[in-house]
Amino acid sequence: MCSKRILFVDDEPALLDGLRGRLRCLRSRWDMVFVESGSRAITEIEHGPFDVVITDMRMPNMDGAQLLTTIAERWPATIRIVLSGHVQEEQSGRVLTNAHQFLSKPSTAQQIENVIDRCMTLHQMLAEPRLRDVVGRVKKLPTIPAAFARLNALINDPDVCIRKIADAVSADPAVAAKVLQMVNSSFFRLGRRISRIDQAVNYLGLIAIRNLVLSVEVFSSWPANSCPPDFTPDRLQSRAQQVAAAAWALTQGTPIADDALLAGLLHNIGYWVLLQECSKEMARAADIAQAQSIPLPVAERELIGASHAEVGAYLLGLWGLPHAVVEAVAFQHAPAQIANSEFDVLTALQEAQRRVTEIGEPA
Repeated sequence: MCSKRILFVDDEPALLDGLRGRLRCLRSRWDMVFVESGSRAITEIEHGPFDVVITDMRMPNMDGAQLLTTIAERWPATIRIVLSGHVQEEQSGRVLTNAHQFLSKPSTAQQIENVIDRCMTLHQMLAEPRLRDVVGRVKKLPTIPAAFARLNALINDPDVCIRKIADAVSADPAVAAKVLQMVNSSFFRLGRRISRIDQAVNYLGLIAIRNLVLSVEVFSSWPANSCPPDFTPDRLQSRAQQVAAAAWALTQGTPIADDALLAGLLHNIGYWVLLQECSKEMARAADIAQAQSIPLPVAERELIGASHAEVGAYLLGLWGLPHAVVEAVAFQHAPAQIANSEFDVLTALQEAQRRVTEIGEPA
C-alpha cells in the first residue's frame, strides 16, 4: 500500500525539527517532507502531489493564507490544514475560505495523527477523484463560517455567560432573526413564543444555538440560481430545520442531542455542492429516479459516483465537525453499512427523517 504524502511548512527551523522528532514514529505510514517557506512548498508540490499540506500562517514573503489559496486553485483535492499559534484577523477571511482544519501550536503527534487520519478516512469515502476535486474547489461556503467561529471561541471560554452568547448572535440581525424563527418552529413545541436570543440560549443551550447559527450561515450563502423546484434553498432549508427539530425532540436530555440537532440541520448540505458543480447530472439523476422508481441517492451514485450524503459528509468532515455527525450524514441512506446496536445520532437522524416525511414533507 502506497504511503500518504504529507508536507509540513513553517519558517522556523527549530519547529520543523521538533515536528520531525515527534512524528518519527509515523514514518512507516507517511512520506513526510518539511520545508521552510511557501515558495519551497509550491516547488515540492510541483515535483509530486501531496495528500495533505500542513502550514504555519505567519511566514515572510508568502504567508500561509497565500500558500493555501494557491494550493486550493492548483491542487484542489489536497487537504489543507493550518498549524499555527496565532491567526491574524486580517488574514482570517482568506484562511477560512481555503483551510479545511486548524491545529494550534503546540500540537502533539497524536493530535496531528488523529486529524490527518480523520481527513484521510473521509478522503477515501469518495472513490471518485473528480468529485474530490469538485469539493476541494468550493470556496463560496466558508470552512468555518464567521459567526459560528466566534461562538466556538466564546463557548470555549470558561467564563462565558448567556448574555455574551446572545450578544454575539444578535450582532448579525439577519442571523438572529433566522435563529428565532427556527427556535419557534412548531417542531420544538415550546410552551410560549421566544422573542429574544437570550431566551433561546437559555432554553436550547449554548451548543444548540451555535449549531443553529452554523445552519443559518450555510443556507444564507446557498445560491438559488437555476435550482430545480425540489432543490431550492428555501425548500432544502425548511426540510433541514424540520428534521433537525425532530431529531432534537427525539434526543433531548441525552448526551447526543446537540450532535443529532446538527446532523439534522446539515444532512442535505451535499446538494450545495452537487447543484453547483454537477447540475446536469443532478437533473438526470432526478429524472432516472422518477422513471425507474428508485431512490434518488441510488441514481446520484450511478451518475456522479457518490450521493449527496457522501459529498455532504466529506465536506463536514473537512470542517472538523464531530465524527458522529459526519457518520450520520454519510450513512443516512445506507445505515446497514455500519454496525449499530444502540440509539445513536444516525438512528435519530433516520427516525427524524421518517417522521418529517410522514407529515407530508418530501425526502
